Amino acid sequence: MQILLKKTGYIILMLLLISIISFSVVQFAPNSFFASGELNPNITPEAIENLKAIYGLDKPLYIQFLSWISSIVVLDFGISFSNGESVKETILSKLPITLIINIISMVLIFIISLYLGIKSALNKGDLFDKFTKQLSLLSFSMPSFYLAILSILIFGLWLELVPISGVSSGKYDSGFAYYSDIAWHLLLPITIIVFGGIGSLSLYIRSLTIEILKSDYIFFAKSRGIKGYKLFRYYILPNLYPPVITLLGLSLPGVIGGSVILETIFSIDGMGLLFFQSAMSRDYPVIMGILIIGAFLTLLGNILADLVLAKLNPNFKRS
Repeated sequence: MQILLKKTGYIILMLLLISIISFSVVQFAPNSFFASGELNPNITPEAIENLKAIYGLDKPLYIQFLSWISSIVVLDFGISFSNGESVKETILSKLPITLIINIISMVLIFIISLYLGIKSALNKGDLFDKFTKQLSLLSFSMPSFYLAILSILIFGLWLELVPISGVSSGKYDSGFAYYSDIAWHLLLPITIIVFGGIGSLSLYIRSLTIEILKSDYIFFAKSRGIKGYKLFRYYILPNLYPPVITLLGLSLPGVIGGSVILETIFSIDGMGLLFFQSAMSRDYPVIMGILIIGAFLTLLGNILADLVLAKLNPNFKRS
């Protein structure tokens, strides 16, 4: 309970700092949604002043910030400049598909990296080890947007094997065919996210496993006749989990941030695409709402990683 209270206080403090930074960045950003002639050349200065009064933008900055913070506390992120709809409802309607993509990607990255890293370490110097290292180097050296465009050209346009945009074809309303259609549309973007994430993690796990295999407790375990699955299950994996889970928690911002690029490229109607469209239209309430929710999800992911570590390693609770 004590560690949970500490983590809750940490989340609140970090969200406050992130909200201050987000608000400041938006305020000092060049141009404005209400700038005369920016988005509507026919808008009059009087109409602009009326709109600013409606959205509270005619008040001093500190009052705007305090009003925004007090609204966030009750989960009210304001009204969108673009369509006049609730920011909270707009974001919540886009959030599920982004969460699905990122959760599936993180699980696959963890499983595949664990397999590649451990097997590569156990077979150090052989063909599989060399293949894993080359694959990993290719993984984190290739930008995700370039790989996405290349994959669309090869697998979508030339070979016509997979769909290249959207979440579904719209042919099905429910049932197995509906979910299969969604899975088929998400196959390419999830594959790209996973490929971009396994590189550094699998090399890290390989290096960590090699160090574990050199340790004294592994030597004594082997001297007692422990080998094969028991050695792997009771001596290697328990020492791999804490640093790997920590690294996965730290990599969450990169995965969530990468969804902005991939959702835009693949026209996936999620939070990433919404952020891009809002940035292009200077819809600042939506931008700030996405930043706060994204920050909360990232912090929550790190807290969950810490709780898992505390469960796996009781000494972690006292650290």
